[in-house]
Amino acid sequence: MRAALRQPQLIVGPEIGWLRLRPLSPCTFLSLVPGWLTDSFKWDQKTFPTQGDGAVAHSLYKMIFLTALPLFWIMISASRGGHWGAWMPSSISAFEGTCVSIPCRFDFPDELRPAVVHGVWYFNSPYPKNYPPVVFKSRTQVVHESFQGRSRLLGDLGLRNCTLLLSNLSPELGGKYYFRGDLGGYNQYTFSEHSVLDIINTPNIVVPPEVVAGTEVEVSCMVPDNCPELHPELSWLGHDGLGEPTVLGRLREDEGTWVQVSLLHFVPTREANGHRLGCQASFPNTTLQFEGYASLDVKYPPVIVDVNSSVEAIEGSHVSLLCGADSNPPPLLTWMRDGTVLREAVAESLSLELEEVTPAEDGVYACLAENAYGQDNRTVGLSVMYAPWKPTVNGTVVAVEGETVSILCSTQSNPDPILTIFKEKQILATVIYENELQLELPAVTPEDDGEYWCVAENQYGQRATAFNLSVEFAPVILLESHCAAARDTVQCLCVVKSNPEPTVAFELPSRNVTVNETEREFVYSERSGLLLTSILTLRGQAQAPPRVICTSSNLYGTKSLELPFQGAHRLMWAKIGPVGAVVAFAILIAIVCYITQTRRKKNVTESPSFSAGDNPPVLFSSDFRISGAPEKYESERRLGSERRLLGLRGEPPELDLSYSHSDLGKRPTKDSYTLTEELAEYAEIRVK
Repeated sequence: MRAALRQPQLIVGPEIGWLRLRPLSPCTFLSLVPGWLTDSFKWDQKTFPTQGDGAVAHSLYKMIFLTALPLFWIMISASRGGHWGAWMPSSISAFEGTCVSIPCRFDFPDELRPAVVHGVWYFNSPYPKNYPPVVFKSRTQVVHESFQGRSRLLGDLGLRNCTLLLSNLSPELGGKYYFRGDLGGYNQYTFSEHSVLDIINTPNIVVPPEVVAGTEVEVSCMVPDNCPELHPELSWLGHDGLGEPTVLGRLREDEGTWVQVSLLHFVPTREANGHRLGCQASFPNTTLQFEGYASLDVKYPPVIVDVNSSVEAIEGSHVSLLCGADSNPPPLLTWMRDGTVLREAVAESLSLELEEVTPAEDGVYACLAENAYGQDNRTVGLSVMYAPWKPTVNGTVVAVEGETVSILCSTQSNPDPILTIFKEKQILATVIYENELQLELPAVTPEDDGEYWCVAENQYGQRATAFNLSVEFAPVILLESHCAAARDTVQCLCVVKSNPEPTVAFELPSRNVTVNETEREFVYSERSGLLLTSILTLRGQAQAPPRVICTSSNLYGTKSLELPFQGAHRLMWAKIGPVGAVVAFAILIAIVCYITQTRRKKNVTESPSFSAGDNPPVLFSSDFRISGAPEKYESERRLGSERRLLGLRGEPPELDLSYSHSDLGKRPTKDSYTLTEELAEYAEIRVK
């Protein structure tokens, strides 16, 4: 029964739909009671037995119910009295210069049954004592000056319809509108319900909260259509390339107001972001036009639009890598290298600064841009240019004569270098723009032993590394090995080329003696590179120099050589010594002087100008001179000759010349060992 009392009934007015609860009539109420009583009795019979004490209890229950039923109906009927209510849209809008119809319904208790129903519309206040501006008053038709000629009632108050029409709207008419019912006497009531009028001058463009590039979107243009005298027409502005509009027509809103709606469907692109889209509302047969605009906020994934191309930088210089992306919303930009994040920020562009770059920073860098709608990435290569590093070689090489040797020289640089292997300024191998160079020596010889250089160079610098190749071979006794005598001493020189260092021994077969280099009293050894020089000194051996054999050996072999002596003339001078040399030189000077005097004397005897007398003149030939004599001696000789010629006129000096001639050319010689003193012959010349 309680559920039946609360059941609402829908009452629809001529223009609007609204709900109210109408209490049930007595007949309707009583029609529901029999069924309810029957169910109650059945329940009672189960609960209370019909015999004995149960029957008494059952009769008492029926009496209480029948007594309470009239009282219950009186309470329900009392709730129907004093019902005042009104309905109107809480808000309504209209364009400036047009009109607006504010739909309104009101109600009052049925028992009042007034003969005439009047009403008043107030502006911005529901209380008459505040003297609010009167918009419309059905009793007197007296209104506020702001509403004169602008307001009239469209509804029939007798039918409880209070719809108001306002014309020639201006901004000052925007505000709250209240209705007051006047049924006569004290039956007047100001309804708290009110409607807020909004005077607009732009259409309302509704864009979805999220517009994503590549996804179809619907944009609507909505304008109020609450003026029965003027109806708007809609058109789109700036929609070229977006799509064709669809006009849905006039739609009724939930609160009974009307709107004109036009829809635009299109698939936006990233280029449409920020596009200004407009809607125009115009009223036929008037000059009234209203425009509204909205900017599209198109969301789209990042696209990297600005990034460095490949960069070349010299070692130690400054490098700046720039990455810029276009997206909405702004992307998270990240610079990475080999999976390591170097820098990141939410921005449209991000630079990566590298101070004093090194070869270790050479490589590929990636710029990653991402937001909630996607991501994009680009890579840029950084090439650090630098001079070659110091070349590395596969160590010092030791090889046996005849073996094949492979030497690898490598370095690192950018650009790749020119690699060259030198030995004693001679190029042995070279490559261009390679990081490795291999030198092959198919059968090494002792001549391959020595120091080598590996040189790497490019336009940024040059580096070099030295390495040694040690060739091991059997000893070789060189030809400059010999023996020589110096007075009573004989020295034997044995020069050996060998690797590793050999042992050297001197053998005297005639005396069955062997002297090795460990005997420092007789042998002196000195090594220079691959050469070992050993000197054997023998004293008191001038008369009979012995045979000497030099023997050298190492782990690769043994070599022997009999050392030759120097020539016999060398031995002779060794015997003479320094004193004999001085005597021989003096004898040679005396012989030269003797020959000179002999030739002078011979010239004087054979001269045709010579005449006998007591004082015969002495004449010297001006053409005679000692070979090798200096010019000074020649001039003095001529001067003396002239003086002697001039002496013919005067008294000549007394001259007594005696000379002797010695012939040394036919003197027999001894053997090669004859001393110089034994071969000398001299003459003494005296002047009286």
